[in-house]
Amino acid sequence: MALLLGVDTGGTYTDAVLIEDEDRVIAHAKALTTRHDLAAGVGNAIDAVLVESGADVADVAMVSLSTTLATNALVEGQGGRVGLIFIGFSERDLTRQGLEDALKGDPVIFVAGGHNHAGGEAIPLDEAALRAGLKEHGSSVSGFAVASQFATRNPEHETRTRDIIREVTGKPVSCSHDLSAKLNGPKRAMTALLNARLIGMIDHLISAVEGLLGSKSINAPFMVVRGDGALISADQARVSPIETILSGPAASIVGARWLTDEKDAIVSDIGGTTTDVAVLRDGRPIIDPQGARVGEFRTMVEAVAMRTTGLGGDSQVHMAKDGLAAALTLGPRRVMPVSLLAMDFPDLVHGMLDAQLGESIVGEYDGRFVRAIKRTDVSRDGLNDRETALLDRIGDTAHTMGSVLQNRMDQAALQILVNRGLVMMCGVTPSDASHVLGRLDVWDAKAAEKALQLFSRQRTGSGTRLAVTEQMLAQMIVDQLTEQTACALLETAFAEDGFDFGVSPQELARHVLVQKGMEGHRGLMFLDAGLNRPVIGLGASAHNYYGAVGERLSTKTILPKYAGVANAIGAVVGQISMRVSTQVTSQGEGRFRVHFETGPEDFASEENAFSSLEARLEAEALTGAKDAGAEGIRVRFDRDIKTAEVEGRKVFVEAEITAIASGRPRIALG
Repeated sequence: MALLLGVDTGGTYTDAVLIEDEDRVIAHAKALTTRHDLAAGVGNAIDAVLVESGADVADVAMVSLSTTLATNALVEGQGGRVGLIFIGFSERDLTRQGLEDALKGDPVIFVAGGHNHAGGEAIPLDEAALRAGLKEHGSSVSGFAVASQFATRNPEHETRTRDIIREVTGKPVSCSHDLSAKLNGPKRAMTALLNARLIGMIDHLISAVEGLLGSKSINAPFMVVRGDGALISADQARVSPIETILSGPAASIVGARWLTDEKDAIVSDIGGTTTDVAVLRDGRPIIDPQGARVGEFRTMVEAVAMRTTGLGGDSQVHMAKDGLAAALTLGPRRVMPVSLLAMDFPDLVHGMLDAQLGESIVGEYDGRFVRAIKRTDVSRDGLNDRETALLDRIGDTAHTMGSVLQNRMDQAALQILVNRGLVMMCGVTPSDASHVLGRLDVWDAKAAEKALQLFSRQRTGSGTRLAVTEQMLAQMIVDQLTEQTACALLETAFAEDGFDFGVSPQELARHVLVQKGMEGHRGLMFLDAGLNRPVIGLGASAHNYYGAVGERLSTKTILPKYAGVANAIGAVVGQISMRVSTQVTSQGEGRFRVHFETGPEDFASEENAFSSLEARLEAEALTGAKDAGAEGIRVRFDRDIKTAEVEGRKVFVEAEITAIASGRPRIALG
């Protein structure tokens, strides 16, 4: 008997499943995610699933981890402070592809250098300027991202820069050409920047889980889910953590297909921080050809075509400031539910909520708390004196937000600490609302009632109270979650159906005619709108909300038996798949240039260029798949060839050749 252990660590819960012989779930369990020490939550979930199953750890043949850590970090703007080495680019290039926004004030070192589109050196690399920049910023960052102009045509300057960074600072380096073979330097720089920002987080998580497995005598191959649903080795995930963005959501798609017989459906996975929506077509998830988008960032990472929205059970509840009527919005930031905080600090939370309820004037920070997160994977590097002082003031316990903010400038400092993952804000969430409505009963329902009672006292633009009772407010919050979830599903449908009316899928989903259609408007004309595919609802809280979502969209909702642990199931039933790509360009009639990692090489015929390239790509993909622990490997090639019509004949312009090596993970025997 071979047991496969799947683990998914999300923003709120860590799930574990045991699957016997790849065909049936024999046990599943949940534990709270311990953000200060993720391995603790993983250990609790593994212990629980082993106890439930009564399994012997010697029978565990493979362990696989899916995680929303990288996705959530990008959505919430978290991650380490890193430096960007920008070779051959100008300051104007920072404004392209949202790169300047992604930097969030992290340092940029501009260095002369780079290559041209044919792979020839445009300007020599200015090593003196590079070393000067490293001397200035090296001690204040956790790692570096390197992007050089036309590095996918010749990576020489990126690899030389990587060697110098390691020599001078010894810190991790992410080179853009290692993450994508496509053109568009600023977008590659964005991908490398985000990868560098995530290295510390993912490395810490993987190391902690490896240590945990060793302590439990689980000696089995350890895999991590990639953003396209495939599996990679833990060591590969350490080097390219950006590839684990959408890891959890991708695993959920694989899990949804395994759990249901649906081949054509919309899969929606609600977690604590995000709602992730993807499409199953012919039993396969659609891959995003433009690269994974997470929140505001578009990367070059190949991943499932997933629309990730900052909407989950722990999304922060806001009262809409515009308009006269009572209105709410949810997200995109995750906060710790008050009902959960009260489990750790009952006296503090109840004492402060009671005191605030006793006041006749509504306070700006009523019902809101902060607590520090002790994290060894995030340093204090780059914090200024105000931010450091605020972090010290918060210390190791929880506080009301009003008690730690001494002035308005402290608000900006608190935001920095939250973005860095050093502090968590706590407030009213849909999870609290579900406790008030009796749909959940796992945390402190009384604290949730008090927090919602405080929140309901806020005044609308017309001066009336937001809600008369906490039960009424709770229903308003759940209704708003239904509405925003429905909009997220409609956005995906509009995007996949290819509507082009000059407006975005987001605008179409919220258009008055669509909204009236969902309400079944009947007047002089009738309007109907909804989804023409079933919705597979996944996530621990899906059964609380998705019935109403299906009704709103006039479609069938499918809630599989193991919907709450679909991510953990998907983590172990996927395949290893390694993809490597390189470009071939035309240098004139009868000259074909292949842009190898070692530098460009020219060939006299298209077929010679392709065959030579495919031989190298096949060897590289096979090595990667074997290193990841695959067996029964198969290799296939994709040729994306672009031609032009010149004087009545087709002329080769360029091509991108991709080798894909796939196989099932090896499992431990005995």
